[in-house]
Amino acid sequence: MLNRSEKKAVMPQQDPQTRSGNFREVALGYDEASAMEEAARCLQCRHKPCMNGCPVHVQIPEFIGLVAAGEFAAAYEIITATNRLPAICGRVCPQETQCEALCVRGKKGEPVAIGRLERFVADWAMKNTPPQPKPRPSNGRKVAVVGSGPAGLACAGDLAGLGYQVTIFEAFHTPGGVLMYGIPEFRLPKALVQAEIEQLKQQGVEIQTNMVIGKVYDVDELIEMGYEAVFLGTGAGLPMFLNIPGENLNGVYSANEFLTRINLMKAYCFPDCDTPVRVGRHVAVIGGGNVAMDAARSALRLGAEDVSIVYRRSADELPARAEEVEHAREEGINFRLLRNPTRIIGDEKGWVTGLECLEMKLGEPDASGRRRPVPVPGSETVLPMETVIIAIGQSPNPLIRNATPDLETQSWGGIVADDETMATSKEGVFAGGDIVTGAATVILAMGAGKKAAAAMDAWLQGHPLDQTHPAVVFGTRKVEL
Repeated sequence: MLNRSEKKAVMPQQDPQTRSGNFREVALGYDEASAMEEAARCLQCRHKPCMNGCPVHVQIPEFIGLVAAGEFAAAYEIITATNRLPAICGRVCPQETQCEALCVRGKKGEPVAIGRLERFVADWAMKNTPPQPKPRPSNGRKVAVVGSGPAGLACAGDLAGLGYQVTIFEAFHTPGGVLMYGIPEFRLPKALVQAEIEQLKQQGVEIQTNMVIGKVYDVDELIEMGYEAVFLGTGAGLPMFLNIPGENLNGVYSANEFLTRINLMKAYCFPDCDTPVRVGRHVAVIGGGNVAMDAARSALRLGAEDVSIVYRRSADELPARAEEVEHAREEGINFRLLRNPTRIIGDEKGWVTGLECLEMKLGEPDASGRRRPVPVPGSETVLPMETVIIAIGQSPNPLIRNATPDLETQSWGGIVADDETMATSKEGVFAGGDIVTGAATVILAMGAGKKAAAAMDAWLQGHPLDQTHPAVVFGTRKVEL
């Protein structure tokens, strides 16, 4: 029976005052009754508008209909036909700007909670019927995937499902890319990431860690080793800086370093783990995106007395997900908006003591469509700070492009790849995710990885890349793309 409620079923979460002192997951997920209640809100639209917002083509009405009927195992099979990482996507995808943004229920109330339902199904399956995928019969052909972030994992999973012998080369000691080093434990538990990666291994994907492509091997050497096609999904992990005085002081971090030490190197469980991270009493995080929110909320959990987001535009222009901003505010993060840092101040021993900022006002819209921040002359103020974390964006590491001069690159350092096939200027080499687009979302990177897998298969089978590849096979299911 249709649930006509205009509101989503409430998903329980930790109390803000409690969770700000621990790294346990904030959102606690639906139980079976809540999931079925929420799934009953779906109208099962004939034209499936929600699917137009899904970069990996999840059969959304079908899986939600099965949840409403209590057929959770079947719902999991539907989701994983096109999405190998549902527990991850259900937690970190910006559904509010993708599938849920196109949900018909959203016209007169809140959209169906597609992301929460995807998370429920994945968690239920892991607990009740742990999937045990088996390798497809090998077609005898080898392909290489560089990087084990969301783009690389999606590409590898699809290619393995087509019978290719897939090897992922990962620079870090643990696979997962940004899922492991960039997203905090309280948003995405690392054991869950490794559980979904383990399923890819069971499918036959080999993962070699501590393999810095561009140093250990270059792309040409991978091809000489017998890999007939190569996918580059190394992301954008090189931090950007403000280039203001004081950025070399003790107590200044890039968000990339700060989160990597906390997440991948487990500083969040120090002293039980080996990696400490020094956080002062007063912390400023410069930036307004999801990474800035993650860094600020992590600093609070590591013992900072007060943490401030310093952002040069207003609250309306914050690029972070509304949910992340709301959670940060609930936990007591300060938002110092319309302020632009001009220098970081230190003491005689080289430690941060303050952050000088200039007040801003909003002018006319710039190329991004957001109103351009304009300085207010003579408005400099100094905020007492002991730690400054810079979270203004990342760019691709230049190792691969420097070692592969025949790869065409973009002016900002990304690799040029075709929008549909992800083919690069080098024959047999494909690329996708943040290394092509710049820092974006997990699900968009996965979508690029899936496009690349389909195109790589087409190319290896001798088909022109300007033709739409008809399908990818997963287990016993054939899914039209």
